[in-house]
Amino acid sequence: MSTVEVSIDDGVARIWLNRPERLNAVAPALVDDLLAALDTVAGSTAGAVVLAGRGRAFCAGHDLKEPAPGGDSRARLERLQDVTRRLRALRQPVIAAVHGYAIGAGAEFALGCDLILAAEDAVFAFPEAGLGLSVTGAASRLLPQLVGPLKAKELVLLGERIGAAKALELGLVNAVVPDVHATASDWAKRIAERPHGAVSLAKRALDASIDLEAALELEVSHALITEHTPEVARSAEAFRSRG
Repeated sequence: MSTVEVSIDDGVARIWLNRPERLNAVAPALVDDLLAALDTVAGSTAGAVVLAGRGRAFCAGHDLKEPAPGGDSRARLERLQDVTRRLRALRQPVIAAVHGYAIGAGAEFALGCDLILAAEDAVFAFPEAGLGLSVTGAASRLLPQLVGPLKAKELVLLGERIGAAKALELGLVNAVVPDVHATASDWAKRIAERPHGAVSLAKRALDASIDLEAALELEVSHALITEHTPEVARSAEAFRSRG
């Protein structure tokens, strides 16, 4: 079974993270399948995209119960960063429909989208520093743009979880709604009905000030440093021991 599902209907592409038994936690197969889904959407006639998660959560972050990754660390990290690159490079606006957990890499997937809608039970967090890790997915650039530098530092350095209402107050999400999937579909349909060329140019213009590649390179450099510190092994082992 694919860890990501994609469908296109009535001008709207819907991408579902599909590891519900693991709260859609990030594993190599999910990254590969998500990139393939984004490629499918890029070559389609869809005018807008919704990114959502099956089951009880949007995405609970990296699956720390997966075996420790081997091989080329830079290649693996850049592969993960390609999710943000592809989301931002799509000509179609992408709406994140977040319910349940959006933690770590899951929160970064949402940040990579153009619009973020939250269910009332949505929970966001950036716990990487507490695990001895580095943020990725251009969160170092995208998060301060949304919530401001001071609040971005608070979210990253303390790593505390915030609910949907707080996320809205900070400007992390566009809206908190009772039925996030229905609202995301409605917004996507409204966008898809607009002239595709003009929408694509508007997205590109609004993103023009974001130096995405500089942020991604800095993050991967930091991630390579933190990956080889003792804190990472201890934090991951503590997480696994909690069952």
